[in-house]
Amino acid sequence: MACFDRQLLRLLPRVLRARDFHLYLEGGKRLVDLWRSGGRAVLGHKPPRVLGELKNAAERGLFTPLPHTTEKRFIKALAELFPGCTFCLYTDEASLYRALQESGLVPANSAGSFHDPAFPSQGNEKGISLWRPFLEQKVIDTIFVPVLPWPRVPAVLVLGKDMENSFPAGELIPPVLLAPAARALHDLSATLKTFSPNQSRPKYPKVEKALAKSLWRRRGIYLTVEPDMDRTQYEALFRRFLEAGFLIPPSPAEPAILPLTMSPGEESKLVELLV
Repeated sequence: MACFDRQLLRLLPRVLRARDFHLYLEGGKRLVDLWRSGGRAVLGHKPPRVLGELKNAAERGLFTPLPHTTEKRFIKALAELFPGCTFCLYTDEASLYRALQESGLVPANSAGSFHDPAFPSQGNEKGISLWRPFLEQKVIDTIFVPVLPWPRVPAVLVLGKDMENSFPAGELIPPVLLAPAARALHDLSATLKTFSPNQSRPKYPKVEKALAKSLWRRRGIYLTVEPDMDRTQYEALFRRFLEAGFLIPPSPAEPAILPLTMSPGEESKLVELLV
């Protein structure tokens, strides 16, 4: 679940446009986006086919949460990523968390926080875990809450088939949200297939070398610092990256995300910030 300090985001100039892995700001400056909405834009901003699905659903007036064939498409797309699993859909993360409370898996009135595999593991994690693309997650006895590549995607629980009856029924989601989310999932599946088992992340050799002397740690495409870093220290880090043309997450509890493509000049600038 995303948790971030909105005040740090107020340090940005006004954003006029977002495309691929960049943000275009008022005044003509461009940022490399290493936050990407907590991973909701892991494949980049403004994916054309996803926007086409959104437009088509909106033009048909499909804004109401009613039964629709789009739900089947969305479930089929999820099954490409999680074969043999069952899924519960919820309008938002708050509804998902209430379902977990009703099932008894999380205490009532507790704050929502799940294991994030982007951060160094403390052993075999069990229970409830985020699922992040471009990471090998060989976890047993786990319920996944996937971080999916579209900002308005419904919240999803990924369950083993034998757990389906342990949860309240999922919610109906408006097709105008499901249609672009299903397209985004198919795009993610196609992108993941372009990476072989030995190449689950883009190759940035300069970054890899710099990390040996850095406070940042890397897992797949994700870079992390200590999640409990002092707020003042992290704000200074956030400002340093911002001044150099990079947006990092507004909280140390979220990972920075390397772009799937980055120019040699951008990689060199990033290396200077990492050491």
